[in-house]
Amino acid sequence: MLDDNDRDEVLALLDADPVVNVFVASRVRSVGLNPARLGGQMWGFGPRGGLISLCYAGANLVPVNAGPEAVHAFADRARRQGRRCSSIVGPAGAVELLWERLEPSWGPARAIRWAQPLMATSTPSPVPADPLVRRVRPEEFEILLPACVAMFTEEVGVSPEAGDGGALYRSRVAELIRIGRSYARIEDGTVVFKAEIGAVTPLACQIQGVWVHPGHRGKGHAVAGMAAVVKHALDCFAPVVSLYVNDYNTPARAAYRRAGFKEIDTFMSVLF
Repeated sequence: MLDDNDRDEVLALLDADPVVNVFVASRVRSVGLNPARLGGQMWGFGPRGGLISLCYAGANLVPVNAGPEAVHAFADRARRQGRRCSSIVGPAGAVELLWERLEPSWGPARAIRWAQPLMATSTPSPVPADPLVRRVRPEEFEILLPACVAMFTEEVGVSPEAGDGGALYRSRVAELIRIGRSYARIEDGTVVFKAEIGAVTPLACQIQGVWVHPGHRGKGHAVAGMAAVVKHALDCFAPVVSLYVNDYNTPARAAYRRAGFKEIDTFMSVLF
């Protein structure tokens, strides 16, 4: 298990593939490697001074640069510890091998997303940005929250308000608004389009939570809205903007391509 003494080495490994590793890198840059602040543990594979692979073990289990030998080691540790995460997510090859070793003791999964294209862009969108997409203001929290809950439920298959009544999810939504990373088009008190920039490092950022109100779908809001968020992200946060999407979500993939994103890798998620 790694700690703050390993921070520089961990960041060097994460920054070697900054788009793929943006989620874990953003956590480490924000809070370090102390488990109490990190919200989990960081496992390292290889000697100190020569780390080969990492695995973030928190609310998500996320392998980093993990070949078969590292995956086997991480799986053994995860199996001994018992499941504490709500998902396994990361590069498809490593996650598939990790799940193969964990399924006998952790299974069954609630859902498996076998192929999730990772998409990225480093240039402004080739289509006009929606001028009405802007940062959400703190006083608009109650307007935005139902859209966030609807997006999460539609995407993940369970409500984020289950379990703790939604307290943790509400806190995260409010935090993204507070730090200026929540964007939406709001008309007459209704969210038409929304998206958040969930992870940020100096090298890359990742868009999450993209959603269009069901009554406004098919009208181009996703493409124009994403163009607006990409512009804000490139101007304010990082030189590369990324996201990942389910392979079966054909309309979303088409919208992202029109907004300038290109597929660069494939993720996989195992949901519990």
